Amino acid sequence: MFVLAVVTKLIDSILEDCGLPSGMAEGQESVYAIEGPQPMDLDVKKVSTENQNEHREQLRRKNTVMALDVLHMMVADRKIQSFLRLIFLNMPEKFSYLSQRLSSIEAHKVALETLLPAGHKINDLLIDIRRVCNANYQPNNKHIVDVLGNTRSGGSLLGQLTGAGRAACWIIFDIYVENAIDGKHLSGISAIEVLKETTKTLQVLNEASWPETFKALWISALRLVQRAREPLEGPIPHLDARLCMLLALIPLSVAAILKEESDMFGAEGSKILPRRQGLISSLQDLIQYSGLLVPPSSVMNAANSAASKAAIFKSNYNAGVVNSSMVAQIDSSTKAVGNMLHLIIEACISRNLIDTSAYLWPGYVVSSGPLKDTTLPQESPWLNFIKGAPLSGPLIDALVATPASSVGELDKLYNIAANGSEEEKTAAAKILCGASLVRGWNIQEHVVGMVVKLLSASLPSDSSTSTPGSHYLAQMSTLNEILLGVAYGDAIHILSLYGMVPDVAAALMPLCEGFGSIAPPPNHKSTILGETSVYSVFSCAFLCLLRLWKFYKPPQEYCLAGRGGSVRMELTLDYLLLMRNNRIDFTNSSAPSRDSYNNMGSVNEVPAQPVYIDSFPKLRAWYFQNQACIASTLSGLCNKNPVHQVANKILSMICRKMNKVGVSSGNLSSTSSSSVSGSSVNASDDSFQRPAVPAWEFLEAVPFVLEAVLTACAHGRLSSRDLTTSLRDLVDFLPASLAAIVSYFSAEITRGIWKPVPMNGIEWPSPGASLHSIEAEIKEILASAGVQIHSCYPRGVPPMLPLPMAALVSLTITFKLDRSLEYIQGVIGQALENCAGASSWPSMPITAALWTQKVRRWHDFIVLSCLRSPFGRDKDAVAQLVQSCFSSFLQSSSSGSDITANRGVGALLGDSITNQGLRLPMAPGFIYLRTCRTFHDSYFVSEVILKQVIEWSHKLANGWSSNRPPQLKSGRTSLSCAASMAHQVAMLGGGLLCIAGGSLVVQVLYEETLPTLLLSAREHSLKDPGPVSSTLQGYAMANMLFFCGSLLWGADRISPVIKLSFLSRRPRVVGTHMDFIAGVLDGHILLGCDPGTWKAYVSRFVFLVVKFVPSWLRDIKLDTLKKIAAGLRSWREHDLALSLLERGGPLAISAVVETML
Repeated sequence: MFVLAVVTKLIDSILEDCGLPSGMAEGQESVYAIEGPQPMDLDVKKVSTENQNEHREQLRRKNTVMALDVLHMMVADRKIQSFLRLIFLNMPEKFSYLSQRLSSIEAHKVALETLLPAGHKINDLLIDIRRVCNANYQPNNKHIVDVLGNTRSGGSLLGQLTGAGRAACWIIFDIYVENAIDGKHLSGISAIEVLKETTKTLQVLNEASWPETFKALWISALRLVQRAREPLEGPIPHLDARLCMLLALIPLSVAAILKEESDMFGAEGSKILPRRQGLISSLQDLIQYSGLLVPPSSVMNAANSAASKAAIFKSNYNAGVVNSSMVAQIDSSTKAVGNMLHLIIEACISRNLIDTSAYLWPGYVVSSGPLKDTTLPQESPWLNFIKGAPLSGPLIDALVATPASSVGELDKLYNIAANGSEEEKTAAAKILCGASLVRGWNIQEHVVGMVVKLLSASLPSDSSTSTPGSHYLAQMSTLNEILLGVAYGDAIHILSLYGMVPDVAAALMPLCEGFGSIAPPPNHKSTILGETSVYSVFSCAFLCLLRLWKFYKPPQEYCLAGRGGSVRMELTLDYLLLMRNNRIDFTNSSAPSRDSYNNMGSVNEVPAQPVYIDSFPKLRAWYFQNQACIASTLSGLCNKNPVHQVANKILSMICRKMNKVGVSSGNLSSTSSSSVSGSSVNASDDSFQRPAVPAWEFLEAVPFVLEAVLTACAHGRLSSRDLTTSLRDLVDFLPASLAAIVSYFSAEITRGIWKPVPMNGIEWPSPGASLHSIEAEIKEILASAGVQIHSCYPRGVPPMLPLPMAALVSLTITFKLDRSLEYIQGVIGQALENCAGASSWPSMPITAALWTQKVRRWHDFIVLSCLRSPFGRDKDAVAQLVQSCFSSFLQSSSSGSDITANRGVGALLGDSITNQGLRLPMAPGFIYLRTCRTFHDSYFVSEVILKQVIEWSHKLANGWSSNRPPQLKSGRTSLSCAASMAHQVAMLGGGLLCIAGGSLVVQVLYEETLPTLLLSAREHSLKDPGPVSSTLQGYAMANMLFFCGSLLWGADRISPVIKLSFLSRRPRVVGTHMDFIAGVLDGHILLGCDPGTWKAYVSRFVFLVVKFVPSWLRDIKLDTLKKIAAGLRSWREHDLALSLLERGGPLAISAVVETML
């Protein structure tokens, strides 16, 4: 504080001597008690007043120069700078006094320079003091610099790379967006939040400019679209989700980044802030990447329309027409060739990220003659709707197929959906869930919010006086349309990308509780026929709810022995509700932060109250029954139990056809361990056989029915054909029964207690020759990616499946491919794939062969889905795949001069996966991202990835040392490239590990995997690696560990969702690892690795934490920081040790002072 006071007083004296304001706040005392020249009381020598003033002015100038010299010497001293930095980092309110003086100096810098002698530069003083406040001011890492030549630890990595090497530093963007498009995994966290935080983190870690950061983000999304621009035909093509990522989610994440800047600095007139200028520059640079901008055929017309709109604007602008309404006119005489950039620009303009001046950018508008695949201009059906046209059949169909173009159109439609007649509500709900939801990229966030609000607004404020669920009956038709729309295609995936899974779950729970409590009419026969009924609406809502998490997964897929924790943080219903309720609490308790979180328009405007599963007793009862069914076998039921009676009625219903030929339900269930039995059935009365009970009572009895029919089939009392027919009748009557079928069968498949049955075409369907064809294709594709697997079914071996698996497959191939059954297929498809892939019996090839026979046009899609199966049970295949990912990423990275060149990213993830069928060779990174969630041992994967990082660092070092002697200057350059490539290897390893295992595996990496590796003896192949190799290995390990942590936790996360999900673990995890480092440096723990590796690892990791995430250090114990600092000083890393302590918080101030003195 003394140093700060002296520096502040000296600045005040200089300013006052020059007659300038010091910038002191009110109440602060002046340096001088009396200001200005004052007459002397006694003038002995009778000196004239003029001489007195001249003498006084000379003294004042001399004092000013002396004060300035003293100030220069003080602020240039490293100890003084360290003291000032301590105050800046730990006492910002005290340092603000000095900041006020600096602002005053800058404001009057010109006047000061004219008053002071020519040799004194005010700029030098400002630079010295500002260096203290510069967060990027860091010392050099001397140990690494000494070994790696001119690879400066404090320099920008991007400054050392050129061409495609710079693109490789953004590999995390490509990995994340490709992984997010996997519709088989729904996330509870908004992709907007993740992209925003990842973009900010990578901008800091790569020390890149905002233009380069935004440019890398756009190019990653463009590559994402190009990889599947003509998607394989299948149940869910995912092109809509890819376009949603490029044209909606990334613009929204950029908008959130720009909003943070504007909130921080405020609007300064028409001045464009740096981040917004960076966005404009990045978009202008995209014009040159014509190869990435080619639009998919499905959006060609939209791109041409956007380009024509810009051409009309430019034509009007050149003609002096300033009426903006003319831009919306459709002028058939003005045409232009469109590409993906035109769609990107429209998405940015619609969210006010840029203005229409973008239409005037050079090269943006390309005029054209006749356009290919372009329909004639037609009046938008939305224009007719706005003018007041009634919602009739043709208009409804047109509005469903055409996305809305403005929020005003959506508002009118939503008002009808909320307040119109029943027919109007149904039509409006159907339109909202149509093209506007999946392809309305410019307004998609508003559509998402409206859909969720319509689902949530159905619950009345007080329904306690009415019959349970009866208040929903009047809205049944509208709710049915919304639920069918949400279940179709990419819709549920798009809702997940917006982070709305918790809100959708909370909206569906009361619908399930209500409709599941209402009994169907006595004449109810089937739900599959298309009519809207209580059972159909309940089934759609219930199966949509179950799609939000893996409800059928057995316990061992959640936990691994010895750890007792979630392997991949799989979503559960409890966790979804916890996320939503915590988000609501944060929103209600932090109004200022609410604005920073609500960057998605209508999405976060859903009025909400906390939701708890205990508020829905029937849903809660099923939830726990389902968990019990998965965890253990069923217990018996007594004859008088109500569930027993319902189960008998269900058996009577599904076995009525068999009863007519002499098989009774009593005989069926006589061998069942659940003791479901009953009297003989009168097969002539069909209505009597159907149980007209509420859906919850029906579902409670289904597992016991399944056990009865499966046991009967196993004992030969029921044929396989009759078993399949009975299961299909069960699903036809109540489609929600599919949930119990999937849970029960998946649990029984995992238990492995059922004998396999022959798939020979007699008792069960036969895969025929398709089986060996599918297997051969899978082996060929994996071999092209560097993975060798063995055949599961050699020729001559009859194909067989466990009985539950055979029953499940046989059931699935009976369903028709109809849009109205999308909500059923969405559940059964993923469940079947997971059951087949997770089974210890090789089931996936047979399943794929049967489905290929059913839907031949889905052949490529089915084969691609089968690629997951070998990695669930074969660790060698996993290791080969990881190794192939690193090889493809690095071996192709020796050439290429452009950010889009086929090195690194292109070789890892592929340029086009699906163009004209599956293309070989298949990119190993693409296969990794599609299969990593099937890895049963994520900790094994983390070890494999870490060892790959070490091995490639060793190879890079050996490649340098074998080519050039270290004393040559050219060798120094090569070594710098090796170090930068090791940096890229570490970033790749960090990205692959975070995707495969999530936060828990990163925690294990910090606490167990890496410490164990450092403590273990070196492998024989890496003994005596040499100083360069050992240093590079430690350098790469530190980078990878730091990247994993920073990508997961960031520096200062402000997003409430991400904070609630991950940030709470950081202090303990990082603290444990720093304690380990301190223990080794203190001599209490003995190492097994090379000393050079250890020194490079510790120096680099501490350096990265100090430079990029100093906030982590405030959670570390002071004693730990002291021990690490002492170890660094013993390696002559004095600057790094000092910087470490400086950022340790107020408690570390005394330690810094002791070090300095």
